[in-house]
Amino acid sequence: MRRGEPLTPLPPAQPNQITPRPGWVARLGGAILFYTKLPLPPGWRPRFEGIAPLAPVVGLGLGVGLVGVDLALERLGTPPLIRSALVIGLVVWLTGGLHLDGAMDTADGLAVMDPQRRLAAMADSHSGAFGVMAAIAILGLKTLALAELGSGRGWVLVAAMVWGRWGQVVAIARYPYLRAEGKGALHREHRRSPQDWLLGLGLALALHGLWVWRSPHQLALVGITLLGGLGFSLALGAWLNRRLGGHTGDTYGATVEWTETLLLCLATLA
Repeated sequence: MRRGEPLTPLPPAQPNQITPRPGWVARLGGAILFYTKLPLPPGWRPRFEGIAPLAPVVGLGLGVGLVGVDLALERLGTPPLIRSALVIGLVVWLTGGLHLDGAMDTADGLAVMDPQRRLAAMADSHSGAFGVMAAIAILGLKTLALAELGSGRGWVLVAAMVWGRWGQVVAIARYPYLRAEGKGALHREHRRSPQDWLLGLGLALALHGLWVWRSPHQLALVGITLLGGLGFSLALGAWLNRRLGGHTGDTYGATVEWTETLLLCLATLA
C-alpha cells in the first residue's frame, strides 16, 4: 500500500469503548510505507492506525542509513559539499518529498494576507513563489550546514531526523486539526496523549546519551543539538498553530523540515 491509496480502517468501536490499536510491528510497517518509499519484506502486513508516534523510529532508521551512505561516499573520496548534496537529495527521494511538499504548501499559505484564504492556498496543488523559495532555502541550508560539519556529522544528521519527526508527533497530540479529512486526519483520529510523544522523546534522549558515551569529547555539540532539537521541534509547532489556529498535514511536514534545517545550522556553531 502506498500514499494516496485507501487506508485500511479498524472495525467501528462500541460506545464508550476505546478503539484498540494494531500491534506495533504492523504499525511500524504502516509507518514505513506512509513516511517513505521503501518496500516491506513479503509477509509483513502493515496497518496505518496510530502510526504517527513511530515517525521518530522511521527517522532514526533513515538517519542511520544516510550515515552509511555518507561514509561510503567519503571512502570514495567525494568532497564534503557534493557528499552533503547527495545525502540531502537522497532524503527527499526516500521520503517521496512528503515533508518538503508540506513545507512548500505551508509557505504559500502563510504568504496569503487574508487568514480565511490560507488553507485554500495550502490545498492548491500548484506551487507558488513562496513555496519554491522555501524549498530552495531548506535544501540549500541543509546541504551547506551538513558540509560544514566535521566531527559529529553523522550524529547530528540522525538527531535532526529524529527531532524533526518528534516535533510532528507533538503537534498532532497538542493542537487542533483544521481539515475534516486528509492524511493528517488519520493521525488525529488515533492519537494517544501523552504516551504518543513520550516514545519519540525517549528515543531522542537515548540517542544523545549514546552519543555522549561514544564521543565524550563532543559534549558541547551534544548539548547544543539536544537543546536545539527540543526547542525547535516545540517552538515551530506552537508558532504554526498560532499563525493558522491549528495544524494540517502540510504544517506537520513543515515542522519536520524546518526543525531539521535549523538544527543542522545550529550545530555548525559548535
